[in-house]
Amino acid sequence: MTDSTIVPRLLNCPSRSFFLFGPRGTGKSTWLKQVLPDAPRMDLLDTALHLELCRAPHGLEALVGNRPANSWVVLDEIQKVPALLDEVHRLMESRRWRFALCGSSARRLRRGGANLLAGRALTLNMEGFCSAELARDFDAQFGLEWGTLPSVQTDREQGADILGAYVNTYLKEEIREEGLVRNVPPFLRFLSVAGQMNGQTINAQNIAREAAVPRSTVDTYFAILTDTLLGHFLPAWRPGLKVREVAHPKFYWFDPGVARAAAGWLRDPVDRLWQGTAFETLVFHELRVFNESSRKLRPLAYYRTSAGAEIDFVIETRKRQSAHPPHLVAVEVKLADKWNRSWEKSMRDLATQSGVQVDRMFGVYCGTRSYHFGEVEVLPVTQFLRCLHRGEVF
Repeated sequence: MTDSTIVPRLLNCPSRSFFLFGPRGTGKSTWLKQVLPDAPRMDLLDTALHLELCRAPHGLEALVGNRPANSWVVLDEIQKVPALLDEVHRLMESRRWRFALCGSSARRLRRGGANLLAGRALTLNMEGFCSAELARDFDAQFGLEWGTLPSVQTDREQGADILGAYVNTYLKEEIREEGLVRNVPPFLRFLSVAGQMNGQTINAQNIAREAAVPRSTVDTYFAILTDTLLGHFLPAWRPGLKVREVAHPKFYWFDPGVARAAAGWLRDPVDRLWQGTAFETLVFHELRVFNESSRKLRPLAYYRTSAGAEIDFVIETRKRQSAHPPHLVAVEVKLADKWNRSWEKSMRDLATQSGVQVDRMFGVYCGTRSYHFGEVEVLPVTQFLRCLHRGEVF
């Protein structure tokens, strides 16, 4: 694959206005150019345009010109000028224009009044390439080590340098320029710890000690990572309880390569334990991408038994109702070439509990053979991902 390769994305352009969020470098602007090639595009990273619209948001109408109703307008990096949302709202009503509002952070938009567009604009999310988009170029081993950012996938030999620059760019553009933290060095220490703890349950007190920051600061720093879409909390699922987040959530970076860069391990080999959580991160990424592109938007969680055993991913395909138990799909992920039947126990135990309907159970591993052990389907990762994107998992 080369830089000139065009990779079709799974995300479909809706027929009405939408927000498109996603981490930097995941291909949002490229996708918008592909699906809306004739739409006027305002890039708010352009300093002159940024200053002009900050001073006079109403000038947007003149910049777009005399276009007919239902015309598309693209505003890139919308979080740079949150005040534009009032003008967007007005133009949606008065001119009947449709807007594609692209950004890498919802943090400033929430402060600037994004709720004014509630019900008038859909919300879409885009991340790095997935296996279905890469097709024959998908390499699970490369993905778990270096991630799926388009720039990395199209120049694999320079992956380490690209990821190092990516983290530095994030710190410059998202942290320093927007003033998200007052003191950068403590945040750098936190990033390193958070990168090393990718895919693990979050104990804020321990992280605070390792990063040498106050306990309350850890929550603020994690909020910055989630608001800038660099990571996702995976809650613990508890059958029979109204509140799921009883146990500590897990935190996964959106991309294994970015997690490795944050940890400071780009120039060092990573151990088997970290590779295992990176493999989970890769599968979690694929689950999120399919969940978004299919618009199924099902809750994702992990499950921990009372004895401490875990199921990596639980997908709630039907919510609990008074007359019906919740319906689930369970997925256990192992970085191994051979499948061990003992890894099925947590899923089988969950399936026997009353008040829960486990419809499907999958084991995902790095081997080449598929197995069917009663209700449990064990699949090589590439085969599982093909089934996922065909809609055969949930």
